[in-house]
Amino acid sequence: MIRRLDSTSANFQAELTALLAFETSQDPQVDQRVAAILADVKSRGDAAVVDYTNRFDGTNASSMAELELTQAELKAAFERLPAAQAEALQAAAARVRSYHEKQKMSSWSYEDEDGTLLGQQVTALDRVGIYVPGGKAAYPSSVLMNAIPAHVAGVAEIIMVVPTPKGERNDLVLAAAYVAGVSRAFTVGGAQAVGALAYGTQTVPQVDKITGPGNAYVAAAKRAVFGIVGIDMVAGPSEILVLADGTTNPDWVAMDLFSQAEHDEIAQSILLCPSAEYVAQVAASIEKLLPTQPRQDIIRASLANRGALIVVKDLAEACEICNYIAPEHMELSVAEPEALLPQIRHAGAIFMGQFTSESLGDYCAGPNHVLPTARSARFSSPLGVYDFQKRSSLIKVSAVGAQKLGAIASVLAHGEGLTAHANAAELRMK
Repeated sequence: MIRRLDSTSANFQAELTALLAFETSQDPQVDQRVAAILADVKSRGDAAVVDYTNRFDGTNASSMAELELTQAELKAAFERLPAAQAEALQAAAARVRSYHEKQKMSSWSYEDEDGTLLGQQVTALDRVGIYVPGGKAAYPSSVLMNAIPAHVAGVAEIIMVVPTPKGERNDLVLAAAYVAGVSRAFTVGGAQAVGALAYGTQTVPQVDKITGPGNAYVAAAKRAVFGIVGIDMVAGPSEILVLADGTTNPDWVAMDLFSQAEHDEIAQSILLCPSAEYVAQVAASIEKLLPTQPRQDIIRASLANRGALIVVKDLAEACEICNYIAPEHMELSVAEPEALLPQIRHAGAIFMGQFTSESLGDYCAGPNHVLPTARSARFSSPLGVYDFQKRSSLIKVSAVGAQKLGAIASVLAHGEGLTAHANAAELRMK
């Protein structure tokens, strides 16, 4: 069901490359359909959003008013929750907020020796849109992870869009919007929702940035509107890599691999371990535990399509392979994770120790669960407060500073053939 690889094999690198291969660019037909939807939303606004929502989600709305959720409806959804769910949602929100409070950037400035002031001013985005997936599963945790950092950053208005196939609204998602302080919410999804946020319609206000994962159509739409608005990233399938030393209960590791495989058939779950015997134990646990899972068909397909159990020479090699893979979620399931941590350079989130299951990070540990995928952790970071803030450079040149800086700028501007640039600096020199 799940392939086994050995790092000492002569063709291991080729096998690993093939395992990781995932075409992140969308099918041209998807791009064409998305382009048509976006153009229609840009042209017809609300009417187009309603039409596509009725067509794709099986709803029967006659106007955007029927697709907008009021604050009273969000509050009512929260109040309908069982006490245990309400308490868990609030506890998770508090932890996520506490963690992200520490990410806030500060404005700063200083004066150099001639009295020139230099610095940066940090300001929040005015309005952001958060996309919350709907369909195969409901994701209240995505509401918390996108909305709370925006609030902490100081964003004034947060617009949520979430598809509701057949018009079925999930109370936990709506309650999360209430707890996280979402300003306005619309039961629309897909490319039409992205277009509405990017261009604005008669009802949906244009935002400055769109965050949150979605399907292939959402990813293509986000890519298409980038530049008109900001986006967080174009998310690929979910991933987990477990680096184990053989001391963790193999049932735990098998279940951790399941935790990402159950997202969809193209999610990726990988184990790295120097012990072939332990790898065999994990394989046995997979076979034993899989029949207990309600989403076993999805897990089985995911493990068969893109999963792997890899025997490595030692933990040092495991770390290097991990850095090459640059996984979204990375578990250091070893007795002394701190000893290996300095060797891990590329991972979206690092879960340290045998008791730290990746699922805790998905819901309530505190750090964000919106993470770079498809090896983009080599150059990208988790979603955070910094994604909802921007920096403006501050420059206030003194009269003395204008002499020194003007001379430097004049020489360089003339060297580039930009005379007006040089003249603007020279006019301020004595």
